[in-house]
Amino acid sequence: MGHITIASGKGGTGKTTLSTNLAAYIAKKSEFVVLADADVEEPNAALFLHPEVYRRSEAKKAHPKWDESACTLCGDCAKHCHFNALLALPNEILIFSNLCHSCYACSELCPTGALPMVEARIGEILEGKSHGVVLVEGRLDVGQEMATPLIVQTIEKAKESTNEKTIFLCDAPPGTSCSFVEAVKDSKYVVLVTEPTLFGLNDLRLAIETAKALNKPCGVVINRVGMGNSLIEEYCKEQGVPVIGRIPHLRDIAKYYAKGELAYPHVPEFADALKQIWTHLKEIS
Repeated sequence: MGHITIASGKGGTGKTTLSTNLAAYIAKKSEFVVLADADVEEPNAALFLHPEVYRRSEAKKAHPKWDESACTLCGDCAKHCHFNALLALPNEILIFSNLCHSCYACSELCPTGALPMVEARIGEILEGKSHGVVLVEGRLDVGQEMATPLIVQTIEKAKESTNEKTIFLCDAPPGTSCSFVEAVKDSKYVVLVTEPTLFGLNDLRLAIETAKALNKPCGVVINRVGMGNSLIEEYCKEQGVPVIGRIPHLRDIAKYYAKGELAYPHVPEFADALKQIWTHLKEIS
């Protein structure tokens, strides 16, 4: 089926609620499902799936280390860095490792080899299984400023558990920044979760525009249907973006969410919405 990313233009729309419940729903149909929680700054899929963790691995990122003895202070390294991670001063080279994108340009282009790359921990990746779902979760360490390297590693680790028959879902970070782009860029299809409010519409516009800029086909799931207006439906129709699912605004869904449980086994209306979404995903595959 390929890589399906579940994303949203803003936080709090129900993206992870859909990701976890949909993954478990599909797995119950005897499908092999892998869910990557790429929302590495605030991963919470495990709060609902409660996996038995069978592997932990340290995530690292490479950055340059200045070798003063080999440096001629030519300043070429700072000129090559597009991310302002290097500052060439008259007597030293300052390195801002949190800004480094690990592109290796400074290290490879240094004429004297004065910037060897070294690795430093940025977080960890957990692998576990529950409800028939293999969950791969990235956790960014507190104080780290850049999520994208861990997002890449989390998705790559999740892909190691897949084969051609695997249903591979990715719970993306909210918003439309670099983290969203990194999670979406290799997707076959993007599911955008929104809510029928003005805030939801504004951020859905940004998400759809970003998906189109990346040439990614997308469909919309409207959460909490019944609490707002029809602006989302009208906008999707104007843009030619299909609404592939509608999750009703029900107290029971919120109740199971608050308890950290999957809601679809207890709420038939939610299960019906998941069936509709799953049917669409099978059709586009």
